[in-house]
Amino acid sequence: QLQLVETGGGLVQPGGSLRLSCTASGFTLDYYHIGWFRQAPGKEREGVSCIRSSGDSTAYADSAKGRFTISRDNAKNTVYLQMNSLKPEDTAVYYCAARHCSGYVCYSQSCYAGMDYWGKGTLVTVSS
Repeated sequence: QLQLVETGGGLVQPGGSLRLSCTASGFTLDYYHIGWFRQAPGKEREGVSCIRSSGDSTAYADSAKGRFTISRDNAKNTVYLQMNSLKPEDTAVYYCAARHCSGYVCYSQSCYAGMDYWGKGTLVTVSS
């Protein structure tokens, strides 16, 4: 079974940090774009950050720029989202998702587009 599992969520105070991990089982992430998405209470899902399979291109939501960093470690079959300077408005369920991409068609599209596999999410709560 192809599966993505997110870990690292929890309760953190404003200004604190968390590192989320997204680990694949049943397949390797080397040729996949990986996106982090979140859904806050009462809001629609939004893309937070994305890293392409090549690892040489990343994207961030405006709300995440300067605070969040996405990275990948193919040897560990894992993608990370380092979240610093967390704010209460960052509270959400965070999901990782993967799209296979090794050719020009998917590379011509948004890094967030057409995800094939989704994790079940990990809850991040930022509160004092």
